[in-house]
Amino acid sequence: MIEPHGSKNLRPLYVSDAAQRAALGKEAEGLPSMVISSGAAASAVMLASGYFTPLDGYMNLAESLSVARQMKLPGGWCWPVPVVNIVPGARLPAGVKPGSRLALRDPNMPGQPVIAIQEVRAVEALSVQDQGAVIAQVFRTSDEAHPGVAALKVAGDTLLSGPIQVLNYSYFPGDFPDTFRTAVQLREEMGRRGWNKVVAFQTRNPMHLAHEELCRIAQQEVGADGILIHMLLGKLKKGDIPAPVRDAAIRKMVELYFPPNTVLVAGYGFDMLYAGPREAVLHAIFRQNSGCTHFIVGRDHAGVGSYYGPFDAQKIFDEIPKGSLKIEIFRGDHTAWSKKLNRVVMFRDAPDHKPEDFINLSGTKVREMLVAGQPLPEEFARPEVAEILMKYYQEEAAKGQ
Repeated sequence: MIEPHGSKNLRPLYVSDAAQRAALGKEAEGLPSMVISSGAAASAVMLASGYFTPLDGYMNLAESLSVARQMKLPGGWCWPVPVVNIVPGARLPAGVKPGSRLALRDPNMPGQPVIAIQEVRAVEALSVQDQGAVIAQVFRTSDEAHPGVAALKVAGDTLLSGPIQVLNYSYFPGDFPDTFRTAVQLREEMGRRGWNKVVAFQTRNPMHLAHEELCRIAQQEVGADGILIHMLLGKLKKGDIPAPVRDAAIRKMVELYFPPNTVLVAGYGFDMLYAGPREAVLHAIFRQNSGCTHFIVGRDHAGVGSYYGPFDAQKIFDEIPKGSLKIEIFRGDHTAWSKKLNRVVMFRDAPDHKPEDFINLSGTKVREMLVAGQPLPEEFARPEVAEILMKYYQEEAAKGQ
């Protein structure tokens, strides 16, 4: 395993000492409080988990602009997207100013309990110009049809920066007890398994046969001891498959088609940004913090619609200064079943193939087949995975009738 990003050791911000956590919970009862955005709450979970090492809390305006424009924190560390607590200024509790302590409430839990306490170091107005600069750099578009752009534009007009102490991991341990894991836990588990070289695969979707084989190809090419299949468990855009369905499908695939002790299935508590190249760098950073030595960046990584080129998320790793990250990037090509070779291959490894030589279904076609109860080709998806997805899509279709 490799060192965390920007630090010799992980810096999880979860208050693990029960007595200290209880004292902070008691303190929170007397503090001004406010409900934060889902994105800010998810960032608190990532900070708590150690995934966002070396950060100690939410960024201020100067840090946010430095990250947006240069992908760099003022201290020099590479960082691709601002980690911020943006709130509507009109909702800010009276008297909150630099030096205040503020209880942050979780919008995603019943009763909106306190998820963290923030030491407010700055309260800054976020101008339309600065907001626009961040959006343009991070998302490479200002189109409000982009889900990440839309979420940032409605978050608010005031930045609250400063370190936080996190009291819980929101809904993730309760909803995903077998899957949600912190960076600390992943390092511990990899150590127990005796893994030193680990390749990570990011997903917000179920895995078809091509994804499965891409993991195998990467493991073999880098000589990894194991594979971390690491799925996003937070909020997604409308139309994406919910985490419980995805979790069940991936676990079934691993159970049936991978040798024991070669794959670790886990999830992290973050909302999807759909920031394409910038999000790919963020994904690499928190896989480094998890202890992984290699990270698969495939075609259209973390993208949405047609905002990014198919390999922009790979090219960005050529744009950051050499040595910015310790984790190595495995660049995956489009992968599909070859009728000529009778196996899954990456397109770059089959230069003599034409498009018709591959079995490749669009997402729309896959959904239509599953809703209709038609089995997917076994060259495209494992039948046990397809069965789980078919049940989900047919239930969703029945709800819409």
